[in-house]
Amino acid sequence: MLPAGLPRIAVEAGVTEGWWKFGCAAVIGIDTYGESAPAPALFEHFHFTVDNVVATVRKVLSRK
Repeated sequence: MLPAGLPRIAVEAGVTEGWWKFGCAAVIGIDTYGESAPAPALFEHFHFTVDNVVATVRKVLSRK
């Protein structure tokens, strides 16, 4: 368990729906399906990248 007061950010290579109930400040995932391409291309298409995770974490932390 994370201590109270720390922002939570979920990173899921799938549907994000279930994460919001844990009080996440941000959830990064892929909520659509049906695309077909190599995984790296799809991750880029859906912004499921290291750069996006880092940017999201920075954005959440800047709110404190």
